[in-house]
Amino acid sequence: MADEDVEQAKMPLMEHLIELRQRLMYSLVAFLVLFFICYYFAPQIYGFLMQPLADILAETGGGRRMIYTALHEAFFTYIKVAMFAALFIGFPVIAGQFWMFVAPGLYRHEKRAFLPFLIATPILFFLGGAMVYYFIFPVAWKFFLSFESVGGSGTLPIQLEAKVDQYLSLVMRLIFAFGLCFELPVICTLLGRVGMISSRGMKEKRRYAIVLAFVAAAVLTPPDVISQIGLAVPTILLYEISIIAVRMVEKSREDEGAEIEET
Repeated sequence: MADEDVEQAKMPLMEHLIELRQRLMYSLVAFLVLFFICYYFAPQIYGFLMQPLADILAETGGGRRMIYTALHEAFFTYIKVAMFAALFIGFPVIAGQFWMFVAPGLYRHEKRAFLPFLIATPILFFLGGAMVYYFIFPVAWKFFLSFESVGGSGTLPIQLEAKVDQYLSLVMRLIFAFGLCFELPVICTLLGRVGMISSRGMKEKRRYAIVLAFVAAAVLTPPDVISQIGLAVPTILLYEISIIAVRMVEKSREDEGAEIEET
């Protein structure tokens, strides 16, 4: 009997592993297809990421350029662009495969609770990326370009000639930093739903959260005040939104508990 019980336990496990492999394969295929498509359009995507800097340089007048100093640098930069764009565009597909793997093991109320987080995650990440692209980049790039000098008698001019790979690394770092920080309400709400944090505890630790927001901004962004404040202030606001979201989850959990007691 013991051997039969072991075999019966192995079958569901093997089925789950096969299902997991299938979902991972679908996600990998979707990523690869999107990668090759994005690589074809990599120059246009890179041009879009470069546009905030190009607009500011156009205001200064004169012919400006970006450079690469290694033979392979531009090629690998376009590969990074394609990978970045494929992950960004393909996230809904990957998240959908994850949902299809997890959903059969959830109860109906658990599905209703989990699905909004799955939908909110890419939306909040996109909002974080949009904020840094349209608001932080123009201000930060102007700040960095303010250190240029025209030179004079006996001195040489200091002029920016940005490298393509370094610019991409900076842009991706900022987009991911803002995108991940904008996921704070989702993370806190999930933790609140499983009871790991509470709205009261978050209120009591607000001062520490503010300090951590500025520390994280100093680590994740370049060493300039503009981008650091630009990340820290939205993070603090998102923390306040997270407190409200956790409180709503707690109230919902209390209502569910009351309904169960009544039945």
